Amino acid sequence: MKIKFNWKLLGLGFLFLFHALQAFENVSLVTGGAGFIGSHVVDELIKSNHKVVVIDDLSGGFLENVHQNAIFVHGSILDPDLLSEVFEKYKPTYVYHLAAYAAEGLSHFIKRFNYNNNLIGSVNLINESIKHKVKCFVFTSSIAVYGKGQVPLIESTIPQPEDPYGIAKLAVERELQVTHDFFGLNYVILRPHNVYGERQNLGDRYRNVIGIFMNQLMDGKSLSIFGDGMQTRAFTYISDIAPQIAHCVTNSKAINQIINVGSDSHTTVKELASAVSLAMGKNQPILYMPPRNEVMHAYSNHEKAKAIFKYEHQTTLQEGLNKMAIWALKQGSRKPQYFKAIEIEEGLPDSWKKG
Repeated sequence: MKIKFNWKLLGLGFLFLFHALQAFENVSLVTGGAGFIGSHVVDELIKSNHKVVVIDDLSGGFLENVHQNAIFVHGSILDPDLLSEVFEKYKPTYVYHLAAYAAEGLSHFIKRFNYNNNLIGSVNLINESIKHKVKCFVFTSSIAVYGKGQVPLIESTIPQPEDPYGIAKLAVERELQVTHDFFGLNYVILRPHNVYGERQNLGDRYRNVIGIFMNQLMDGKSLSIFGDGMQTRAFTYISDIAPQIAHCVTNSKAINQIINVGSDSHTTVKELASAVSLAMGKNQPILYMPPRNEVMHAYSNHEKAKAIFKYEHQTTLQEGLNKMAIWALKQGSRKPQYFKAIEIEEGLPDSWKKG
């Protein structure tokens, strides 16, 4: 008696098994996965069949941002015992480190908090990644490492950060480089800038100027601008960089590289206010406040990213603002929250003071 094989079904079975094993092998740990950028990266990873574990303390993110297929762990990267348990239990292949308190201007007044969250927490993750043989550590740094007077910002430029936030980010970059040299931990360091879009925390009064403007417009308040509004920034729509962050671990050209990612087009903050008003269909006057200590002009060169990731299309500022505005209007305004642990009051802008 001859047994007939259905080779087509057998082939489909092997294909299914291959993808199942591939998905099982790719366990990605995402810190800050309930936050703005982190949650979009989680979405991209799940689309690519990664098993995703999210760690977030929900200090700046929201549980509703977390993809329903992700495993959520409520906790802090400042808890080394928790991290040890998570790494031991899930054995991540990749670590995507997006947890940070990214209020650059405020970092002057919360130095201890800044270095604990943005540096010590990162070191805790790097330690566990070494112990558990993580294949690649992805770190979202910032163009804050560059400092002022160096536009367009290029990866080969010598960093000269102007604030504690940029210093902390640069320190983690250096730590990853020496860790790679000593222990062989691969990394990808990405330097995004002024990212905006759906799920941004509209109630954060210290960062994300687009979210601040949208919240103020929904509350019928004036649009607050520090200085004359002639600061220039390049604003990056989230969908233009989330895929690059998620897929960089499988791109051999990205491994052990520092890469600027973001928009090529820059605009003034004053022009931005008009563009946000147009997207929201609302108008309020501009309230000019005393200037604060900040880099006047900051935008990057992205030739390296284009060569590595081979992308072409970038969402225009007005296109991105229109998409975010639809989401923001559905969400409604959020009550701005004051930071509760200011360490230095001297020089703190009046609008950042409680009361």
